[in-house]
Amino acid sequence: MNTKLKTRQTDTGGRVRSVTFGNCTVDIYSRTKKVNGYTYTVFEVADKSNGTRRLRSFNILDRAVAEAEAIARRLSSGEVVAAQMDSRASASFGRAIELLNEAGLDTPLELVAAHYVEAVKILGTDKIATAAQDFIRRNPTERPARSVREVADELIELKTNRKASARYVEDLKNRLAKLATKFSVNVDSVTTADIQGWLDGMDAAPRTVRNFRNSASALFKFSEARGYIARGENPVTATEKIKTKNSEAIEIYTPDEVARLLAAAPDSFKPVLAIQSFAGLRSAEVMRLDWQNVKLGRGHIEITAANAKTASRRIVPILPNLAAWLKAAAKKKGKIFPHSRAYFHELQREISKRTKTAALAAVPWKHNALRHSFISYRCASIQNVAQVALEAGNSPAMIFGHYRELVTADDAKKWFSIKPEPKAAK
Repeated sequence: MNTKLKTRQTDTGGRVRSVTFGNCTVDIYSRTKKVNGYTYTVFEVADKSNGTRRLRSFNILDRAVAEAEAIARRLSSGEVVAAQMDSRASASFGRAIELLNEAGLDTPLELVAAHYVEAVKILGTDKIATAAQDFIRRNPTERPARSVREVADELIELKTNRKASARYVEDLKNRLAKLATKFSVNVDSVTTADIQGWLDGMDAAPRTVRNFRNSASALFKFSEARGYIARGENPVTATEKIKTKNSEAIEIYTPDEVARLLAAAPDSFKPVLAIQSFAGLRSAEVMRLDWQNVKLGRGHIEITAANAKTASRRIVPILPNLAAWLKAAAKKKGKIFPHSRAYFHELQREISKRTKTAALAAVPWKHNALRHSFISYRCASIQNVAQVALEAGNSPAMIFGHYRELVTADDAKKWFSIKPEPKAAK
């Protein structure tokens, strides 16, 4: 079957060319246009193949004719198929049109079929509805818009109201502030690549990077629970997990070094250093510790569940040398360190500087080293990791994997023999 091209005049004197294939005819209109003083002819092809009339413009007649022929063949092919439909196929066609009308869709059936075929190629025949439901779940039309900063503030407020430890809240606040500064956008627009790039660009130890990753994950988990991002869309989940070596955190002091630190400390701070050195309390635990929990008469320190990192009450023995350090400073009640965390760390740095003498370099302040030292020397002293784990508030596996540095029994004896110098008689 060949196409036929005819030309006719319109009532207004214009020319219309018609391309016919079978029973289908497509018109080509010639129109004269004038732009910026120039007159030219355009050829507009009337395309009704998608159910609505649309004019396609061409500057060259041959191209317009070729397009009209393609449209006519496509329309004719559909008509041939329709003419050959049996009653069952005709009923199916009618029901398909009905379904479109019920849904209020003014979409040509062939376009619906094209979309369906494309979806089947991607998903298979039995997953299209499920995929659509999942898309709506992940992309709700009325999702609350929240910036990273707003979500961070909400999370901090929640943790504060739920009585999370002051240290945890402060740490979370500091880390999320940096996250919000980096991403001043809505929380649902942050991608895995964004978070990975942020973590990769940190000039920090692996443990620090891991802590930032954990804080960011907490924010996006909170966002999931509040509907600010879709379930399963936490961008941190797919980022690289940060591995740290066990040896990274292991730094200890020698008996001589800790003796110099204690000697350089102000009298009000000596009990703090002594408790960390000879009872192994964490910095946060000793900052929360009250004198009424220091039972000198009973020979132990009570770490309440509210003050412990692990939220579990434990009893730490007061060894003889620690008792000597606490005896002169002990009070009935009140915080052992009634100041801010910032001042706590400021004092640590200042004490380190004071240890420098003409003959000796300053003792550097080592992160968490007093606790590490206590655990290491205590293990060497009593040869009982399980007991040390109870005293330190850790599991034996954690002691073996992260805290225990090899020291000798002689070193341990020296460590737990360090006592304050007796005051000279007046």
